[in-house]
Amino acid sequence: MERMKIAFTTKEYARLLELAYLGQAVVDGRMETDEKRSERYEELVQKLLSLAEAHGCADLAESDGRGWWMSEKLEHSPAGALLDKFEEEVFWDQLASRLAARDLQVEQGKSAESAKPTPAELEKLESLAERYWAEFEKNGIDHLQLLRGGRG
Repeated sequence: MERMKIAFTTKEYARLLELAYLGQAVVDGRMETDEKRSERYEELVQKLLSLAEAHGCADLAESDGRGWWMSEKLEHSPAGALLDKFEEEVFWDQLASRLAARDLQVEQGKSAESAKPTPAELEKLESLAERYWAEFEKNGIDHLQLLRGGRG
């Protein structure tokens, strides 16, 4: 295996750890336990964290002698704020999109396993999603109700 050397300033290494934090959060789904850690990336994350002290970033990594993990400081960093904003956007986007898809299926009497939407259906989906977006931007989830056994 060919080795590579890269020089980082302390600030750049801190940003690299922030990127690792963001990537790990996406891969792990922000799980609190080690259960879901992806083996594909874990070795690299461990290596990055183990070098944090040597690169002036000891406050961003913690160890118990058996392994390394991201410190809470990363959660409260600009990367943590970006992740929170990303999760918020994904939540609203998925909610509007899924409700629109459900409404279109009900309207057309199709099952969830139907074929790829036609251009006209995509236009209708966009229109339905925009209505949900307008509602959510105005009222959040305040007007959202779950009808048990019913359709929206």
